[in-house]
Amino acid sequence: MFKTIGVLAHVDAGKTTFTEHVLYHANALRETGRVDHQNSFLDSHTLEKERGITVFSDQASFKWNDTIYTIVDTPGHIDFSPEMERSIQIMDVAILMVSAVDGIQGHTETVWNLLRKHHVPTCIFINKTDRAEADISSVYESLQSELSSELFHLSWMDQEGRLDEEGIEWIAERDEDVLHTYVESGYNQTMWLEAMRTLLQREEIFICGEGSTLKDVGVQEYMDKLDMLIETFFNDQGPFTGRVYKIRHDEHGNRQTYIKALSGVLHVRDEIEDDNNQVKKITQIMSIQGNTLKPVQSISAGELFAVTGLSNYKAGDKIGENEKGQSFDVIPALKAKVNHDSSVHTKELLQSFRLLDAEEPSLHVEWDEHFQVIYVRVMGVIQLEILEKIVCDRFGYKVSFGEPEILYKETIQSEVIGYGHFEPLGHYAEVHLKIEPAENGSGVSFESICHPNELSVSYQNVVGQYVLEKDHRGLLTGSSLTDVSCTLLIGRSHQEHTAGGDFKEAVHRAIRQGLEKAKNVLLEPYYEFSIKVNQDLMGQILNDIQQASGTFETPVTVGERVHITGRVPVATFMDYPLKFASLTGGRGVLTLVFGGYDKCHNEQEVVERIAYNKDADPLYTSSSIFCAKGKGYSVAWDKAEAHMHCL
Repeated sequence: MFKTIGVLAHVDAGKTTFTEHVLYHANALRETGRVDHQNSFLDSHTLEKERGITVFSDQASFKWNDTIYTIVDTPGHIDFSPEMERSIQIMDVAILMVSAVDGIQGHTETVWNLLRKHHVPTCIFINKTDRAEADISSVYESLQSELSSELFHLSWMDQEGRLDEEGIEWIAERDEDVLHTYVESGYNQTMWLEAMRTLLQREEIFICGEGSTLKDVGVQEYMDKLDMLIETFFNDQGPFTGRVYKIRHDEHGNRQTYIKALSGVLHVRDEIEDDNNQVKKITQIMSIQGNTLKPVQSISAGELFAVTGLSNYKAGDKIGENEKGQSFDVIPALKAKVNHDSSVHTKELLQSFRLLDAEEPSLHVEWDEHFQVIYVRVMGVIQLEILEKIVCDRFGYKVSFGEPEILYKETIQSEVIGYGHFEPLGHYAEVHLKIEPAENGSGVSFESICHPNELSVSYQNVVGQYVLEKDHRGLLTGSSLTDVSCTLLIGRSHQEHTAGGDFKEAVHRAIRQGLEKAKNVLLEPYYEFSIKVNQDLMGQILNDIQQASGTFETPVTVGERVHITGRVPVATFMDYPLKFASLTGGRGVLTLVFGGYDKCHNEQEVVERIAYNKDADPLYTSSSIFCAKGKGYSVAWDKAEAHMHCL
């Protein structure tokens, strides 16, 4: 039987040390390492040792009693949250570490909410109980009030799995069948454990224990009890299905796809058909131990492994089912320019960043052809420092990054029809696109109501491809267009002169021409915040939120604490955590989660600062090209409609 455990926490809560001791007690390590000693097993990358933080999610396998476990150590720093969230989707159970000194912190709540979103059964380990300043009872109470009241404390269960009276009563209150059997026949340990497994799997209860990872107190006892309570349901029968959770490249540039097997068995040389109906052969299967890969001939449901031979899958995709990648909550709201020495060929550097983009899709590497500049999306400054070292160590390029900037987007406020025509000598394409505002966060969508007699279905599909294939720049700041639906009304081609690329030109011109006529709106990223502080700080906090152009719901008071939720622009609040920590003396909880895009609070100021000239962008023109007397000529956007052939 295979089970995958993930260890998660706010930074410096002790999760890597916990993992080391679990591996040691399972005889998978001869001795334990420590983060501060730069010798921990899973923080094997040089920059992780130097920084003393986990940057990459790594895993190791071990056997505990009769079960083979894979334990995944995830990053705790908020800058590496995308890596952490991708790892969550392959966990059968999560262990959330909480410091008995610091208690629930902002990132703790973020992790908890992500675990609930992805429906991962969760156990809690209160760490650092040996510290003089530890306040275990206070932390336990805050866990019950702020995360879940349904906490089963492992002190109610002995090492053989027997429950004491308090544990029996607690479980009986939550399972009527168990209560009825208990009244009729008394305590039955097997039935009680099965009830607990079911309740844990349904996320109706959460397990809680405590100890000290540094002193190795309580770790082995905690795992012994979890081993009795963790249950998984994998089926080796039927076709193979799996979930992609990571992409890496070896030293030769070969792509390695990391997968969690969900059902069936996969063998070397098996063939897999992807969503594009392309059949790919599995050329190699490798089991994973830390940063070491070992070739194997097959794997079974429940295992984590890597393969070569798959090129079209990305993190989050399912294999063997008609389901694409999961949506992720942790999305970067900043972008930074890549600076490099003039001796470095930009296109070669771009290829290196494309490899990193496949491995870390949240980077969303952007290439500006006109200015020959590379941009990346990031969570924060620490990520840029790490990225700088990765590029140097791995590819040999010395780069730096510009100051992180807010990643703006643009949309429209009302429906328009955009017209695009491309007819230089020997080419021909024309499209009419209806462009409408769409639901917030929906991106760009496409449909066609054009009759096949007007334009063949194959060319209609080409139009849709060019609508969706790339970001289209808005007119206000040149930022990406989003939250619009595009409908092909009419299209026209020429039997001899039309090629697919002609529609690329026509589509881009039609979208741009439509934007010229629309009411354009600048969007900025927002945080959804949750703040928990003592009541005496409420006035100051609410004032800070208003000064930052944020909004908040009616505060909720619980005892001496107040809970405030709302939305605030990233631009005005991204540096607030430092002020908040100082204001509360580290005793407040601030949780910031990406909350999508909304109208920019200072649109005019941003537009003037960026100073984008919509008429001087050579790659995005709203003019159309027509042909007369064997020569092509340009027609400005406001006169183009009168020249269209399909009107």
